[in-house]
Amino acid sequence: MSVIISLTDDIVACHALRRAVFIEEQGVSEAEEIDDLDDVCLHLLALDGDAPVGTARVNIQGGLAKIGRVCVVKSHRGTGLGAALIQKALEVSRGKAAQAKLGAQTHALGFYEKLGFVATGPIFDDAGIPHRDMVRDL
Repeated sequence: MSVIISLTDDIVACHALRRAVFIEEQGVSEAEEIDDLDDVCLHLLALDGDAPVGTARVNIQGGLAKIGRVCVVKSHRGTGLGAALIQKALEVSRGKAAQAKLGAQTHALGFYEKLGFVATGPIFDDAGIPHRDMVRDL
């Protein structure tokens, strides 16, 4: 995979990816997807050449790194890019937080378990999609 993942200030590219995946593909409302947390988060952007192909964000507060808005465009799914985004999110969180947490769509629980996350608490609804909280130590 020739994709490079790095921290970015290019929130426009991150929003475009999130719009394509969450709003257009999954039917999440724009009001739910675009929130005021973007201003306080670290953002990761995956580029294949000049083309944005994936993103994630990390909100670090009180020893907890909350990973969210993880998405990969259709053309790059199944390539390992999602796992690479999570690994990079964990990497940028180490030393700033003791534990990582995320809200996983229930169909993706196995994906996150392979990355060391453990499901906690009940299934909950987020934007009409069933989710479950998952945690792992950093």
